[in-house]
Amino acid sequence: MYRQSRYGVALTVALFALTANADLQEDLDALEPGASFELPPEQISPLDINVAGVTIACAPETVIDGSGSGNAVDITAPGVTLRGCEIRNWGEDLNELDAGVFVAREAKGSVVEGNRLQGPAFGIWLDATPDVTVRDNVIRGETRLRSQDRGNGIHLFNTTGALVEGNDIRQTRDAIYIETANKNTIRGNTMADLRYGIHYMYSMDNRLEDNVTRNTRTGYALMQSKRLTVINNRSENDENYGILMNFITNSTLRGNVVTGVSQQQRGGVAVSGAEGKAVFIYNSLYNTFENNMFANSNVGIHLTAGSEENEVFGNAFVNNERQVKYVATRTQEWSKDERGNYWSDYLGWDRNQDGLGDVPYEPNDNVDRLLWTYPEARILMHSPAVDTLRWVQEAFPVVKAAGVTDSYPLMRPPETLRAEMP
Repeated sequence: MYRQSRYGVALTVALFALTANADLQEDLDALEPGASFELPPEQISPLDINVAGVTIACAPETVIDGSGSGNAVDITAPGVTLRGCEIRNWGEDLNELDAGVFVAREAKGSVVEGNRLQGPAFGIWLDATPDVTVRDNVIRGETRLRSQDRGNGIHLFNTTGALVEGNDIRQTRDAIYIETANKNTIRGNTMADLRYGIHYMYSMDNRLEDNVTRNTRTGYALMQSKRLTVINNRSENDENYGILMNFITNSTLRGNVVTGVSQQQRGGVAVSGAEGKAVFIYNSLYNTFENNMFANSNVGIHLTAGSEENEVFGNAFVNNERQVKYVATRTQEWSKDERGNYWSDYLGWDRNQDGLGDVPYEPNDNVDRLLWTYPEARILMHSPAVDTLRWVQEAFPVVKAAGVTDSYPLMRPPETLRAEMP
């Protein structure tokens, strides 16, 4: 009798909740365009916001619960604002694009701001939505799932004119994924404990500025894209790459600070070949690197696979175990208009006090190549044999391998980077 009574009460509560949510959805459907509505301070089921221009806010105690399936909130009308809600427990089917907030392509100009989301699949999915704003949200993934089985924090698919700013994203797969999405601005976001912080694929004319990544496997993964403007971003203690560039062309990287990208250990043992690279550039041409700092990493910058014709000047390479690793057949000049870069290990002099070194800096000569091939030879780094090899390659350039040359090395870091010096 007690068991029947308990089940009866549970059924009554469930039916009441279902009816209440149906009534709430009817209230939302009946709103006039441009109206404001506050959701009640209780747990409510998934909602569809389908009236243009409405503002939907939540009371402090409101929780939108996705019931473990599908989307928690669908926005299907233009100009909607969703603000100040706690959203959780949506579906985990990545193939079905389950999301905490799904913004449909009809929802042009919508705003999703100040919400708190935690769930397994995508946090906020923008489905070819023009001119949408995603601002000041806190998004957390589901740690019971493997990283690759979680969704991205914010996913832009074929989206144009979006502004994504001020969001705090952790423990998702990637924080912000930009796929075939053009002319968007990603600004002032904080991202940590992820696979990638920012992940670009096949996207053009995007602006990426003032973001911070920490403790990711890769801070900024820029792939198969053109005309990116990447300025004043930070990568702090990321694992494999601070900035990864793969098939990137005609892009500008300026004022970025990448520090502490180091080889990680597994079980107390260093992983072979897992050097931490502040910047890794693969088959990327016609890009400009100006006034960036690459510091305290296993490798400052690694170029390979035809990554040539890039302009590199006014940067600071500070205390990297290896400043430059360049694998190619053509020598690259890293200076512009008689202004090169600052190298913390430059041993030249400046007799005329013009702020430029009197001898070129060559960060990957034959000695460096020897050490890449035989790391154990580092024990001879300061020996007479190594000094002799350096003298021979200077005296007889015919044996000199192609590499990077900075003909006008800076004696001091650029003024804009001095405050960042370790």
